[in-house]
Amino acid sequence: MSLRTLRIWIEHLPPESATKTAIRNSIPAEELDKSADEGRPDLAPWSGAETLLAAVKDEIRLLRSTLIAVNGGKPAEFVPTPRPGIPPKRKQSYRRLDDAQRAALDPRLRNQPKE
Repeated sequence: MSLRTLRIWIEHLPPESATKTAIRNSIPAEELDKSADEGRPDLAPWSGAETLLAAVKDEIRLLRSTLIAVNGGKPAEFVPTPRPGIPPKRKQSYRRLDDAQRAALDPRLRNQPKE
């Protein structure tokens, strides 16, 4: 068997196979962190079944939050389960405008008396 054929066989193994798990476990932590920033789920230490289970867990938690909200309660903020190899979505941060910036944007505020 040629090395090319062996490489193709290994690349097409399922992610939860013993060979792929051993390859994944041999990757240093720095490389895994770098691949997480790049969004490489194929280098993640979870198998497809574990990723699917996390998705089911998130759906159940979201359904529970929706049910609480429908019944008049205040549900906790939904935060999805972090998955290895997939970078978390960062919250968008907004800066507060100061009075000069607000006045420059809204012409109705330009002639307001200063307090």
